[in-house]
Amino acid sequence: MQHLIYLHGFLSSPQSEKAQQTLAFAKKHYPYLNVHTPQLAGNIQQAVKQVDTLVRSLPKGNLRFIGSSMGGYLSTYACEKYGGKAVLINPAVRPFDLLSGYIGLHINPYTGEKFSIHSGHIACLRSLYCTSLKQASAYKVLLQTGDETLDYRLAEAKYTGADITVEQGGDHSFIAYENHLASIFSFLR
Repeated sequence: MQHLIYLHGFLSSPQSEKAQQTLAFAKKHYPYLNVHTPQLAGNIQQAVKQVDTLVRSLPKGNLRFIGSSMGGYLSTYACEKYGGKAVLINPAVRPFDLLSGYIGLHINPYTGEKFSIHSGHIACLRSLYCTSLKQASAYKVLLQTGDETLDYRLAEAKYTGADITVEQGGDHSFIAYENHLASIFSFLR
């Protein structure tokens, strides 16, 4: 593994706690690893284009992803399209259903980026949805039952056959994520 792509969630950033914990762990234990943490645009079509452009810029094969929430959805899209392995943290499974409640203007609290969500974005997300996984064993999925944003059971069902950890309690941010970093990187090797 030479490259790792960390994809943050909706209204988040590479400055998020999980992204920073991932970077610190990689720097300490995998200093040779190139960790890519793009600031994804709020505009869904632009974010997908960013992911595609980044993946295409890397050497072929051996792709590795970590994705949180919406980043989990985009990691699944990229893993299914380009191959590789992915670790998903409380991933969005059907974000196109959720975002219909987010139509309108938003401001990313990390970056100050202003953007709007409209029906075209929801259609874009729906077009990325894969009904089945090519290889469930390419995924490690971390879920907490106390996720107040996403129903963990959707991910549990979607990723049947993957390496799934379901923890009782917690929340959408995935409490104590740092305790899983060793097993995450072990899975991605």
